[in-house]
Amino acid sequence: MPWFSCFGRRASSPAGETDKVDEEVSGIHNVRLYMYKELKNATDDFSPANKIGEGGFGSVYKGRLKDGTIAAIKVLAAESKQGVREFLTEINVISNIEHEYLVKLYGCCVEANHRILVYNFLENNSLAQTLLGGGYSGMQFSWRTRSRICIGVARGLAFLHEEVRPYIVHRDIKASNILLDGNLNPKIADFGLAKLIPSNMTHVSTRVAGTIGYLAPEYAIRGQLTRKADIYSFGVLLVEIVCGRCNTNTRLPIGEQYLLERTWELYERKELVGLVDESLNGAFDAEEACRFLKIGLLCTQDTPKLRPSMSSVVKMLIGEMDVDSRAITKPGLISDFMDLKIRSEPKPVPDAKNVSDNLSSGSDIQDSSTMSSGITFTAVYDRSI
Repeated sequence: MPWFSCFGRRASSPAGETDKVDEEVSGIHNVRLYMYKELKNATDDFSPANKIGEGGFGSVYKGRLKDGTIAAIKVLAAESKQGVREFLTEINVISNIEHEYLVKLYGCCVEANHRILVYNFLENNSLAQTLLGGGYSGMQFSWRTRSRICIGVARGLAFLHEEVRPYIVHRDIKASNILLDGNLNPKIADFGLAKLIPSNMTHVSTRVAGTIGYLAPEYAIRGQLTRKADIYSFGVLLVEIVCGRCNTNTRLPIGEQYLLERTWELYERKELVGLVDESLNGAFDAEEACRFLKIGLLCTQDTPKLRPSMSSVVKMLIGEMDVDSRAITKPGLISDFMDLKIRSEPKPVPDAKNVSDNLSSGSDIQDSSTMSSGITFTAVYDRSI
């Protein structure tokens, strides 16, 4: 199977755009190139029976490659220009790194008008569809398993933030992007929004992209991206895993709809243990569970500089570093976020779009500058991704 080849022209895109995609992919020498015919055969002609996921920019299929390897085959929708940028970003980021808690990229297909990524297949889908899916998966997540998942994701993020050069900000850490293998070990997935940031830069101003409920306030409002934005998202995810519910559930009573707000309220009342997932039926380490929730609050503090680094988070999760409760300040809450008004008018952004005020945990923000819920913010667009 070739590791480099010339690519056919993408019929549905302008020649310049196709040439740019082909040129960028051909310059990445450690990515295996698959023929479209092989991937078509691997998925039984992309049969609906083999579809295991669907996102804004395409579908994911389970397939068996020629050597017998089971793979997850992510097919970009041909009409998605935004998806092409993310396709290139994902290859650039994930092809150069490998880690125990990151998905593994096998290769890609850029033949003719096809843009396809091939990943290792993870049997147990995502945290969003299993642990947070309302119990419909039939899977049981013991406290030990949840603890292992939290620590694994934290180690994966610490690797991206502190061991890779230039360091990587994922930008979309959430339950649906944490996949689980056969032993329920976590793998961070979907690097389409990732940003590589040189170590000599404190932050970058970029277009706002991510998922409402996981977005750090300073990033959502000002487009200011640092590692602290990922740390905020991880803090939300950590609380979700301990509590066994999504960060937002509008079907609950008003005072319980926003999980982070509820966590802060019970923290102040010294009643954090009441948040732990009832499905555990008391079979958990209460002290450890409360420690994890406090770490979640540390990660989601409204002031970015107060949030710990991911290496410190790992140490706190495994008990090598104390969690100083006195250092925990109020998190950036959705209720505050929704009430916030920016007085100055944002600068015109030609291709800005309105974003739905749907606050479900799966609501994505892409290229947005105004939220219909009343929050207005200016996003600086970065066309390099």
